[in-house]
Amino acid sequence: MTSTPRPMRAAARPMRRMGKPLTCVALVTASLLAQPLMEPLMAQTSTPAPAAPADQMVAIPIPAQPDAIDLGTGPLPGATAPESWHHQYGKMFARNVTVATLRPFLPDPSKASGAAVIIAPGGGFQTLSMENEGWDVARALADKGVAAFVLKYRLNQTPADLDAFAHQPFPPRPSAPAGAPPAARPAPGDMAARIAPQIADANAAFALVRANAKKWHVDPDRIGMMGFSAGGMLTMATALRSHEAKPAFIGNIYGGLGAVDVPPDAPPLFAAVAADDPLMGTPNFGLIENWRTAHRPVEFHYYEQGGHGFGMYPKETTSTGWFDAFVKWLGMHGYLRPKNP
Repeated sequence: MTSTPRPMRAAARPMRRMGKPLTCVALVTASLLAQPLMEPLMAQTSTPAPAAPADQMVAIPIPAQPDAIDLGTGPLPGATAPESWHHQYGKMFARNVTVATLRPFLPDPSKASGAAVIIAPGGGFQTLSMENEGWDVARALADKGVAAFVLKYRLNQTPADLDAFAHQPFPPRPSAPAGAPPAARPAPGDMAARIAPQIADANAAFALVRANAKKWHVDPDRIGMMGFSAGGMLTMATALRSHEAKPAFIGNIYGGLGAVDVPPDAPPLFAAVAADDPLMGTPNFGLIENWRTAHRPVEFHYYEQGGHGFGMYPKETTSTGWFDAFVKWLGMHGYLRPKNP
């Protein structure tokens, strides 16, 4: 489930990720009408089994992640459902993560810039889009000379049974009447309290990268963070509510864009979202305006089409340009080359 940009409410609304723009009806269909796995055909038939629909969740074994590092934040308190993975929209997702890890994707030392990014995939704090918003992004950044670290943060518990999880009903979505201001959002302090375990995981990720900066050819003062949807919410909370992480820059990709209090030392912010994102609700760009009002660096891309969860999926919409724009933005701020002595 990915976070919704209706002001910072991702955790309340599970979502199944998508590789192309979906309407709200399609989102509900994708999550509520996912069909059970098809039974194998009888051995005597030569007719191949039809492929599962792209939006159907198919359970898979937990993939090997030999280079993932336990962050030491402990098991999620009260968790009973074990970690599990599934395949959907051609990509892998994790669920019921109870132990946080960090997986490094390091550039060739000959072209390493010394900059690093901690990546927080989305999933509404119920799933993690580990490939489309994690590993695929990390590999692409490493290819540009930026060390990338995918944060598999702890998640809220969901039914251990995949079919039960897929058929969970959506909670009602509050909406404001036409012409009314956006629905009230949780106060930043309240939101930070709700995702305290995830913020602790992010803090531990920054601490781990800084502790290994020399080995990983990373400048400890040039470590940023970016997140997608719910991961964008976590990125913003880590930047604004944590006193430990202190990211050098942040990226918020189709995460919450509601107004926040911006400190005078807020890091440079890159944000991107699609106008047809079904989870946007009433457009609210308070985050961007507040960053500008605070005279802090901010770049905002508002794509005509792209839906929600576009990440690194190849699409025909201009939203696919977000990654190149982000890389150019990093370059503009000097993060694609070694820092001058």
